[in-house]
Amino acid sequence: MPTDRLGVGFVGAGFITREFHAATFERIRDADVAGVMNPTVSKAEDVADACREAGSGDPIATGDVRELVAHEDVDAVWVTSPNHTRVETVEAIVEEVQQGDAELSGIAMEKPLARTVGEAQQIVELVEGTDLNHAYLENQVYMPGVDRMKELLWDSAEGAGRPYLARSAEEHAGPHSSWFWDPERQGGGVLSDMMCHSHKVNRHLLSRPGEDDLEPIAVTCDISTLKWGRDDYAAELAEEYDVDYHESPGEDYASASVFYETPEGELVVGEATNSWCFVGSGLRITIELLGPEYSGTINTLESGTDVFFSDRAAEGAGYVVEKQAADRGKMPVLPQEGATYGYLDQNEHVVDAFRDGENAQEDLHDGLEVAKLVAASYMAAERGERVDLDDADLSEYVPEPARGEFDAGPAGIER
Repeated sequence: MPTDRLGVGFVGAGFITREFHAATFERIRDADVAGVMNPTVSKAEDVADACREAGSGDPIATGDVRELVAHEDVDAVWVTSPNHTRVETVEAIVEEVQQGDAELSGIAMEKPLARTVGEAQQIVELVEGTDLNHAYLENQVYMPGVDRMKELLWDSAEGAGRPYLARSAEEHAGPHSSWFWDPERQGGGVLSDMMCHSHKVNRHLLSRPGEDDLEPIAVTCDISTLKWGRDDYAAELAEEYDVDYHESPGEDYASASVFYETPEGELVVGEATNSWCFVGSGLRITIELLGPEYSGTINTLESGTDVFFSDRAAEGAGYVVEKQAADRGKMPVLPQEGATYGYLDQNEHVVDAFRDGENAQEDLHDGLEVAKLVAASYMAAERGERVDLDDADLSEYVPEPARGEFDAGPAGIER
């Protein structure tokens, strides 16, 4: 087991690893990137090269997860691979650990934990059948703005009363990879992809500091396909990602409310709205917390720093902000984007927890609870009614879009 620096291996070398996770290890003192695994090995090599150039490790690059976890320098793994591979990936890692071929201290799983509650339960059971410490990688809980807003407003709550409404939204123009657009492989659409963030950060803000003291009791939800089912955009998806949003659509818009009971018997609400329909400067995360005599707001596109590219200059413009939809005009700049979104504080905390032989503050049980809220949201949208969490059987439920039975047109609303 590591006593000094933690050697981290990444299972997956896609956008989230390349742009956010790997980059944070330039600034984490007690860890190095020791390996990168991806089925397309050239992608793993690209991330490994970037880590070497940044001085954050000298990682191996491989296409085999078993080779990654068996490597002597890999002490813990960050699983960021596509949703439909999660169970088989964890099965392989656990098997290597149980056979004694891998000496790992921890496993961290990127959001969402799995496509369904059943798969999430399976992952939790697999990992807890070992001595591995574990973490659920939900970056928004670790956003510095979220942390500071919660601290300030809950100080006011001591006199005025606890907050009663949290609102969060994450919106952009659509994912980067083909599997995100495939409802079966991804587990649904934007609700599966992004409402896992919003449900968790709402619950975090509404919970008393240092505690998770809320009981979710009911969920309402609506989902729709507003943009990407239109002929021109569906044709674009078919050409670029080989998916058919006319035949098997996922939702690109979702809105849900989760009703919680406090220990005092009061009702508090978390509202979540997410879309792949937002056309703007880039990824927009907005978060609000409201209480009896106070409120707080976060908007990640109000950074205080902006740049402008003219038409003549735009041809040479580069990456400015995640999911930017244009390369000219005025756009905001996040000077430390990964830190703003919480990845730095998240990964630093998980490294410290694993080095101390502990689970992270957000562990796989938290990921399972989020999976239940996501499933209940889909169920509420499918039934067109509020879902009582005491009565809902979510263990075998597969969301309507993932089953290929989602009607994205007006008839689906009118049923």
